[in-house]
Amino acid sequence: MSRAIVLGVDVGGTNVKAALVAKDGRVVASVSYSTEAEAGPEAFAKTLHHRLENLLKEAGLHKADVASVGIGLPAFLDVPKGIIEQAVNLHWTDVPIVDLVTAELDLPVMIDNDANLAALGEVWKGAGKNAKSALCVTLGTGVGGGIVLDGRVYRGVTTMAGEIGHISIKPDGELCNCGHYGCLETLASATALVRDGVRAGLQSPRGHDEPLSAEDVFQLAESGDQAAQTVLSTMIHWLAVGLSTVANTLNPDTIVVSGGLVNAGDALLGPLRVEFSRAALHRVANGCRIVAAELGSSAGMLGAARLAWQFADSEA
Repeated sequence: MSRAIVLGVDVGGTNVKAALVAKDGRVVASVSYSTEAEAGPEAFAKTLHHRLENLLKEAGLHKADVASVGIGLPAFLDVPKGIIEQAVNLHWTDVPIVDLVTAELDLPVMIDNDANLAALGEVWKGAGKNAKSALCVTLGTGVGGGIVLDGRVYRGVTTMAGEIGHISIKPDGELCNCGHYGCLETLASATALVRDGVRAGLQSPRGHDEPLSAEDVFQLAESGDQAAQTVLSTMIHWLAVGLSTVANTLNPDTIVVSGGLVNAGDALLGPLRVEFSRAALHRVANGCRIVAAELGSSAGMLGAARLAWQFADSEA
C-alpha cells in the first residue's frame, strides 16, 4: 500500500488526539495521550514520533504508507512559516513547530489553528458535509469560529479569519479579554450565560452549595423559571446578532454550532434559528441552515487529517 493514510493530530492543553486516517475519512487507528506541554515542543515532537510508530504497528502499516501530517494547535500561528507565535495554554512562544516535527518524523507537516480544523472536520465528515460555504462557531468558555469555503479553510492575511467571538456588537457592554468592549463572547458564551444567571439571582437546582452552570440555566428555563428564560433568551438574541453580522458578509449555506451549549439541543437551536431569521437579511437567512455539530471531540483530529490529505493531493 503506497501513501494510503495521513496522520491527523489535534493538540489540546491537556490531551493530544492523533489518528491514522484513510482518504475516505475512515479512522484506521487512533490514540489519545497527555500533552505534557511543560516538557517543551521538542519533547512533543519526539513523543508524536513514538505514538506514530505505535499506531503504524497497530494498523500493520509502515511510515512509507503515510502521505503527510496535519496538526491542529490552540495557538496564534504563522501558517506559511510553520511557526507557533503564541500558544497561551501550552506556554509556547515563537516555536518553529513544522521544522521540529518534520525533522523528527521525516514527513511533510501542515499546521493550522485548532478551531479552523474543527470546522474543516465538520464540513468534511460532520454536520456541514457537502457545504459550499460554512461558518462554524464553538460556544464554550468563549466563542470561537472557523470559516470553510469550497472545502478549504479561509484563514485571512494573518490567519485570524473566523475570530467571531471578538466582533464588538454592544459597545457599552462588558470588557473582553481581548481589550475591547461588548464582544460576542462576552454576551453569548457559556461563561456569559452563567455570569448573567448569577446576576439575575439564579441558583443551581442541584443544590445551594453547587455553583451555577450553563446547563443549570437551560434546566431552570425549561422548568418555567422566568428569570432564567429571560437570561437565556437574551443570550440567544445576542448570539443571533453576532451570527447574522458574519452571515450577512459571507452569505454561507451552513452554520455549524458546536461546544458544550449544543447539548441543550432544540432548546438552543430552535430559538436561535428564529432569532437569526429576524436579525439576518431575508435572503441570507433563507439560504442558510443552522445545525448542531456531529463529530464532538473528533472534529479537530479529522480536520487535521483533511488538511494533510489536501496537501498530499496538491503534491501528487
